[in-house]
Amino acid sequence: MSSDYKFIDTTTGTLTDKLIAAYEAICGVKVWPASPERLFIAWVEAAILDERVLTNWTGNQNIPSRADGANLDALSELYYTQERPAAKAAECTVRFRLTAAQASAIVIPAGTRVTGKAPKLVWETEEDITIPSGSLYGDGTVVCQTPGTEANGLMPGKIDTAVDLWDYMDGCENITVTDGGTDTATDKEFYELMRQSMEAFSVAGPSGAYKYHAMGVSTELKDVIAVNPKKDDAGNQIDGAGIVEIYALGPDGEPATETMKAAILEACSAEDVRPLTDHVFVKDPVPVEYSIDLTYYLPRTSPQGGAAIVTAVNEAVEAFKVWQSERLGRDINPSQLIGMLMDCGIKRCVVRSPAFAVLSDGTFEDVTEYRKPEYAVCTSVTVVNGGVEDE
Repeated sequence: MSSDYKFIDTTTGTLTDKLIAAYEAICGVKVWPASPERLFIAWVEAAILDERVLTNWTGNQNIPSRADGANLDALSELYYTQERPAAKAAECTVRFRLTAAQASAIVIPAGTRVTGKAPKLVWETEEDITIPSGSLYGDGTVVCQTPGTEANGLMPGKIDTAVDLWDYMDGCENITVTDGGTDTATDKEFYELMRQSMEAFSVAGPSGAYKYHAMGVSTELKDVIAVNPKKDDAGNQIDGAGIVEIYALGPDGEPATETMKAAILEACSAEDVRPLTDHVFVKDPVPVEYSIDLTYYLPRTSPQGGAAIVTAVNEAVEAFKVWQSERLGRDINPSQLIGMLMDCGIKRCVVRSPAFAVLSDGTFEDVTEYRKPEYAVCTSVTVVNGGVEDE
């Protein structure tokens, strides 16, 4: 969380002087640097400083931006959001097959379990799945028994083993990618959600309230923007009265998945959330491509060494890609890249691309300039080590 706020000074110099002066006044003796009394004073000083540190920590745990764990949970009752978002289970659609079509319908009961290439992950049906008479298969939703993001991203065909049998069973496989699993909100995520929740004491009329309700769907969401559109998807000017378009970024700087978008639409369309006259739509933001092409030069002498700088440069480039794509409407900013590279200890760099570009967050009032919310997408990376130069 944020750095600690010091309610009480914990530096030693002033406290040492005060303790020595107090001891000399009480005992009527002079305390010299080598005096045995200095050991006793040092012990008292250490005990006082320890208590001051604990007092400062306690004070910080009463500040939401600095509290952590259970202390942050306790402070949540000051906000609209009063419960840390828990982990959610991933789900997908599984096709259950029969060895032969039957004259009567076959019911696969709720609670039927399946697994696959990741055997520690077990999935189960939450509702009965009925395979109609004359059909060879039936499709249904299965939910992972282990909540969290670990179960996301399994491609079709990876869940293909039955744990519980059903009548006339032939086999099964997932036909959609597993998605929707989220981890328990971290302290940082929970605090940000608590702050955003202050927008939600009324229905989701303000854009910040829509953002709050959307962000509460998944801890995997990186950014959400709610806009009142001035143009339709074809670029034609429209009267957007009563229309709310929500755009969301998921993990890795990509648009939210279909599962996430469906959950956002459900959360923001609830009757106790959406103003009566609003029509809510969840859409994908517009990608704006950019490339990274640069040459950097090393100083001839460096405390960390050339190999360490090369590693740091590669890491900085990856960090820039993450930074650039984690917010909707964030301008493509080569100055940020240069700053991150210079912090690696290089002498200089020549950035041929990206060039600075203004991205839209969908809030332009001028219809002629209005653009749907945009996000940056890196298409290629070329990083050249230009060698060593003198200062």
